[in-house]
Amino acid sequence: MRITSKGQVTIPQAIREAAGLLPHTEVDFVLERGEVRIVKIAAAKGPSRGERIVGLLRGSATAKLDLTTDQILDMTRSEATGMRVSGKNARR
Repeated sequence: MRITSKGQVTIPQAIREAAGLLPHTEVDFVLERGEVRIVKIAAAKGPSRGERIVGLLRGSATAKLDLTTDQILDMTRSEATGMRVSGKNARR
């Protein structure tokens, strides 16, 4: 097995399955006595980075603009088609 010019190597499927290395599994590399080991990183106890970002953004569009989801979708569609939106919060 060879390492690519980008430093990549393919872990054989049988080894991935035996070690429980599924797609998107976080791993780390440990150097011990001149040998490299791949170890799984323990799952985070709290929300993931993506979940934290979504939590921060959730409701921010409606809170600041006082728009319903339908109104936001209407605005998005009108920008794509060049049509204007009517109603209380329509752009002028």
